[in-house]
Amino acid sequence: MPGLLRGVARTAVVAGTATAVSNRVSRRQGQRWMAQEQAQYDQYAQHPPQPAQATPGGTDRIAALKDLAALKAQGVLTEAEFEAEKARILSS
Repeated sequence: MPGLLRGVARTAVVAGTATAVSNRVSRRQGQRWMAQEQAQYDQYAQHPPQPAQATPGGTDRIAALKDLAALKAQGVLTEAEFEAEKARILSS
């Protein structure tokens, strides 16, 4: 019986250690992602995308819309910002 108790205790210690390590790794990764998002936000705030000038062919509009969609996909722009810029590009 003491051998069984020792095995159960050892398993509990290993599981507890694994949980603690996993939680620490998760927190650290979350902090890294938060720092990356903040850096992207700061970069966008300092250098917002410049409006594209429309040409008769409309190729600049298409390029501007593609760039805008890429920024939205990266999470740099919110849905509201994306819609406002898209409306502005299409109305010019």
